[in-house]
Amino acid sequence: MKVVLIGYMGSGKSVVAKKLADDLEILSEDLDDLIEKKSEMTIENVFLNKGELYFRKMEHELFLKQMESKESFVLSTGGGTPCYYNNHELLKKEDCISIYLKASVATLYDRLLHEKNGRPLLANLSQIELKEYIAKHLFDRSFYYHQAKHIVAINDKTVEQIVTEIKALLT
Repeated sequence: MKVVLIGYMGSGKSVVAKKLADDLEILSEDLDDLIEKKSEMTIENVFLNKGELYFRKMEHELFLKQMESKESFVLSTGGGTPCYYNNHELLKKEDCISIYLKASVATLYDRLLHEKNGRPLLANLSQIELKEYIAKHLFDRSFYYHQAKHIVAINDKTVEQIVTEIKALLT
C-alpha cells in the first residue's frame, strides 16, 4: 500500500502521515526529510544555496524513487510536489492511494502565520501578503491537488479525526 498525502504547506501532511503510518503499522516517509538527508542541508538552505529549480529537481527524483519502491508506506509530500515535473501523474498510478488534505485559506493562514520564518517561500511576506500568497497558490495549484484520488477536508478537525477519515477510505 502506497498512501501519498498532498496539500498546501500547513495542511498537516507530516503529522497526519506519521499518525496514519503508526496506525497502519507501515513506514512513514517525509519527502522534505528525504531531500534534507540527500542534500545534507535543511530545506531552507537548499533554497538559499541551490535555488528552487535544484530543489524541485531533487524533489522529483526522490518522489519518483519512492513511488517505485515495493514497500508499503505513507508519504508526506511538499506543498508544491504535485505541481512540478508531472508529479501529479504519479498520483494516478494504480498502486497509489493519493489524498489531498484540503484546507481553507483562513485555516492555512492561521497555521502558517506563526511559522513563516522557517519556511523559505513565506519568510519575507507581511501578514496581508501572506494571506494573498496562500489564496493565489491554492488557486494556481488547485488543478494539481485535485488529481488526488481522494479529498479530505481538514478544517476544524483533529489529527485523529483526519486519520480516522483516511482509514475509512482505505478499506
